Amino acid sequence: MKKFTLLVTICMMFFSCGKASFQGFYNNHKTDLGATSFQVPNFMKALLSSVSPETKSVIGNLQDIKYIKLISVSSLRRQQIITELNAVTNAGYLDMFRQNQVNNTRIISVKENGNVLTDVILFNCDEKEAIAFYLQGRFDPEKIKTLSEAKTFDALSLDLLQSYNSNISPGLNPSFNPNH
Repeated sequence: MKKFTLLVTICMMFFSCGKASFQGFYNNHKTDLGATSFQVPNFMKALLSSVSPETKSVIGNLQDIKYIKLISVSSLRRQQIITELNAVTNAGYLDMFRQNQVNNTRIISVKENGNVLTDVILFNCDEKEAIAFYLQGRFDPEKIKTLSEAKTFDALSLDLLQSYNSNISPGLNPSFNPNH
């Protein structure tokens, strides 16, 4: 069994290395059973203006956003997801915050241009679920750093999901429920 697990992990590493971008990670998992994901098209970015003032101050000038939530994360799947995300963050990102615990991995990885962050990956993976955000724009490093706190990360996730959900026409996606 250990050989099989090692073989699967090595295969995932090679597979993920070919697509070392968040878009590749997103595309690999958006169709997973139980996945919730969204990618905000340009014409809808203005609709996200209904996010709370606290969230707006953290995310700043947003140009691109992608979100994915994976549920039913077994220990093997958790390790595969973390390995894939590590391949992404190793491709030109700087870890602003990383916490690897037995039951939880939290990562804030960024690309910077001078004193401004231009790309941010926010990732949290525990025994139940994995949540990842990709934000592109111009961000204040100190405000992004506050997302290393679990409560702040969870509040941002919920606020962005609720804002996105409230701006989608119910006729397009009546079953979308950010709480599931």
